[in-house]
Amino acid sequence: MKKLIVVALLMLAGAASAQSSQSKKDLVAKVLELQQPAIELVARTMAEQPAQLLMQRAGPLLQQRIPPDKRQAVARDIQADVKKYVDETVPLVRSRAVALAPSTIGVLLDERFTEDELKQLIAIIESPINRKFQSLGGEMQRGLTEKLVAETKPVIEPKIRALDRSVAGRLGIQPPAAAASK
Repeated sequence: MKKLIVVALLMLAGAASAQSSQSKKDLVAKVLELQQPAIELVARTMAEQPAQLLMQRAGPLLQQRIPPDKRQAVARDIQADVKKYVDETVPLVRSRAVALAPSTIGVLLDERFTEDELKQLIAIIESPINRKFQSLGGEMQRGLTEKLVAETKPVIEPKIRALDRSVAGRLGIQPPAAAASK
């Protein structure tokens, strides 16, 4: 009889644990759902970054290697190629990021947060104050960036020119500013 009670208690504990585990999984899924825009933004940034770097490298080459009368057409073609790449790549990377989130971010949330902490986290994410704060993100970033650029530009620009001269010297070429002044 005693063994039967112990087995029954163990079964009840296991069922409660499984129920709690499912409840926790539901909370993790809710956090992932609430964070999906951020996950998609990471994916978009990652997908667009190579195209942005390519465009940065293409600009000077376009000026140096393409005759002036053909630059605008070539620039449009390059922009069309980049747009096609972004249009094809971003949805692919975004969908993979959303699909991978449960097995990456979700696992971390499940391992490092209790059920109660997940409930608190959801309450924070959904709170009107948090939403208001998040809505200011772009404005805050722009304000900081503008002020930072304005205050550091006089110090940074000479350093960039010195770096440009140094790299150009190592490559055995004249920096663009030096070439233009001759």
